[in-house]
Amino acid sequence: MKEPKMEGMAHSPPEKISSNLPPPSRREFLAAGLVQSGLALAARPLVASLACCVLGNGCISNPGASNTSADLVIGQRGLADGRFQKPRAMAISPRDEIYVIDKTARVQVFDTFGTFLRGWKTPESANGKPTGATFDPTTGNLFVVDTHYFRFLTYSPSGELLEEKTIGGTNGSDPGQFGWVTDIARAPNGTLYLAEYGEFDRLYKYSPDGEYIDRFGEHGEEPLQFSRPQTLAVDGEGLLWIADSCNHRIQVVDWREDRPRSVAVFGSRGDGPGELQFPYGLTLISDSRLLVSEFGNHRVQCWSREGKALSSWGSAGSLPGQLNQPWAVACDSQERIYVVDSGNNRVQRFHL
Repeated sequence: MKEPKMEGMAHSPPEKISSNLPPPSRREFLAAGLVQSGLALAARPLVASLACCVLGNGCISNPGASNTSADLVIGQRGLADGRFQKPRAMAISPRDEIYVIDKTARVQVFDTFGTFLRGWKTPESANGKPTGATFDPTTGNLFVVDTHYFRFLTYSPSGELLEEKTIGGTNGSDPGQFGWVTDIARAPNGTLYLAEYGEFDRLYKYSPDGEYIDRFGEHGEEPLQFSRPQTLAVDGEGLLWIADSCNHRIQVVDWREDRPRSVAVFGSRGDGPGELQFPYGLTLISDSRLLVSEFGNHRVQCWSREGKALSSWGSAGSLPGQLNQPWAVACDSQERIYVVDSGNNRVQRFHL
């Protein structure tokens, strides 16, 4: 299975798109990405620093856009430590250290002041770079979603690759094999959920020890069908939350028993409150809220977990508080919100 030219999106000028494209929703995604990249302004060189003061709150009762601005900006374009080339994946450690992965296949670690601490590269990157990362709440290790090598890598917080814990690594359709993997999440009972897109759009269930149990899902727009399930999260009850990116929606699934059950589907394509445009990242926060980063709308939306849009912030641009194709969103122990501002080659922090 040949990889589509996802790696070339949003460059200026954009790379030539391969003619060997996946199904229509992915063609639409690629085209939309190129159009959207022209709407955003070029990123200014910014070092990790305090930016403008916070002008408002993120999750307020008004469903329209809020005036929230960033209070910390980390990074600028470059190859040196602390700089990025299209960052796409991020995870926050139990110690509130920020782990960011860009398209050079570097994992870079920062403290809460935006100071670079350490970094390393994934073992291989010629075929493509990771697009997901999360901390395992059970072990405290870092999962790196090595998308184009069909596997999930595990690292210690210091950067040691724990090879015996790798899941996958072979492209195929048999149990234990994957297409382009996107995310991994652990449920409170230890169960692991994994996602892939490409030839198949589906989810996997693995045992706490990393053994295959089951899988489900297919291309489509009905509940329990997907078009690029990009990000996963599991709530305290064990329900699975999925950013169904190219369907422009969020799905909530109960897979605690043998058969998955659709609990909720919300969002539709658009740029208004409660609408989505390529939701790429999501994270669950306290007070039964959900944050969703939208690649296509250059913003973050805050929702209730019942599917009500509460607020949003962000607009196309390069000033602090503005966004350009945000990929990931994560929350630390103080509920400070970090957004991977990919097109601006930086990470921004917001307070709710």
